[in-house]
Amino acid sequence: MARKGSDEAEFFTEYGEANRYEVGEVVGKGSYGVVAAAVDTHTGERVAIKKINDVFEHVSDATRILREIKLLRLLRHPDIVEIKHIILPPSRREFRDIYIIFELMESDLHQVIKANDDLTPEHHQFFFYQLLRGMKYIHAANVFHRDLKPRNILANADCKLKICDFGLARVSFNDTPSAIFWTDYVATRWYRAPELCGSFFSKYTPAIDIWSIGCIFAEMLSGRPLFPGKNVVHQLDLMTDLLGTPSAESLSRIRNEKARRYLGNMRKKHPVPFSQKFPGVDPMALDLLERLLAFDPKDRPTAAEALADPYFTGLANSDREPTTQPISKLEFEFERRKLARDDVRELIYREILEYHPQMLHEYHHGGDQANFVYPSGVDRFKRQFVHLEEGVTKGEKTSPQLRQHASLPRERIIGIGDELGRPNADYCIKLHVGEEPGHTSVTDGLSKPLLNARNFLKSESISASQCVVIKEKREKDEESMSEYMHEASDATPK
Repeated sequence: MARKGSDEAEFFTEYGEANRYEVGEVVGKGSYGVVAAAVDTHTGERVAIKKINDVFEHVSDATRILREIKLLRLLRHPDIVEIKHIILPPSRREFRDIYIIFELMESDLHQVIKANDDLTPEHHQFFFYQLLRGMKYIHAANVFHRDLKPRNILANADCKLKICDFGLARVSFNDTPSAIFWTDYVATRWYRAPELCGSFFSKYTPAIDIWSIGCIFAEMLSGRPLFPGKNVVHQLDLMTDLLGTPSAESLSRIRNEKARRYLGNMRKKHPVPFSQKFPGVDPMALDLLERLLAFDPKDRPTAAEALADPYFTGLANSDREPTTQPISKLEFEFERRKLARDDVRELIYREILEYHPQMLHEYHHGGDQANFVYPSGVDRFKRQFVHLEEGVTKGEKTSPQLRQHASLPRERIIGIGDELGRPNADYCIKLHVGEEPGHTSVTDGLSKPLLNARNFLKSESISASQCVVIKEKREKDEESMSEYMHEASDATPK
């Protein structure tokens, strides 16, 4: 039945897959493309649909997108953002844009920290726990995220966090040459481990992510970045101002002669007690933080070891901390060879088929339909996006440019549902959204600035806040974790 404005509310109208999603409005726009809010009419769930423009214009960006799509398919965990679906392109050999459906999130941890100077110790602990639990799973798969920072941690008003932005992530295999593995490391300096500031060691470990988690936790506690270095030298100065100069043993392990000489000639600095740097914070939290921020990576705990720390007593539960098998080398065979544009296109098409089982079956059984045009809503989708983008240009919608990445869509949610009960004012978070971030990922731009400073204020009104008591969130989290574990048992990457 026709209805007013239907052309503006539907991405697709001609095919079953297309009819499934009804679009609301643009929620993110940048150099990567456009993100629109939508509703999955089959489930009633709100999702974000990201159109990535001209994917194959630059092979390096296309390869990053391939890597991120693949990793998000293989890493299925409640603390990692999820791709719901990828629209099948009409032509295997000629498509240029891709449309990815993500779960929607409300904000990111950067905005949560910036907008909330009254986060409670319970918030700190629960946020910290989720980050470590997600990293335990990621590291078990032999994946290094390499770009953990508050903007790459998505957040909901119910205190749920999800790790996103795997555009710089790499799978570590024992025979991977370190020089090749790390040549493109360009992650944000403020959260970069010291060994990455000076190419200290020939072999890097998951400890690089553990350091970043420590920096993020410290920022939660203080509301400010811990090591906001202006350059690499300044970064090392800030680290040693807090941690003291490294030991002779640590210095002896540094392979970079200039870095070793610089640190060796540095005036002797004594470590600053963390209780002085973070006054009034739980001593157990500071003890764990100090372990995560050990200058020497061999002194940092693994994510699993950190979860066993006394700080998480009463919260940690191994039954809610699933692990996984290392990712097969075959999944990332493409990293070992130079790819042409058509090679990347074929590999991305193959990943898209993972969300279309029947087409994947035909693909595996030799049905070379390279020139066949499939029933697809992409053309209709394309027209709809043009309309939405024109509306933004004319000022019809206020959608600030968000993440400008070359990797997967940054999912953040859009509106507030009405299904939650009255929140406890003591555990509410106010989330400011809509500030422009700065890096490239398939998960960029998926946040809707509907919720301004009014959002999530301490209030008894559900219209102003949708936070829930931490205890209730943990109980719900147990249920979601058990569901994910059941799914993971059926789809563990080999």
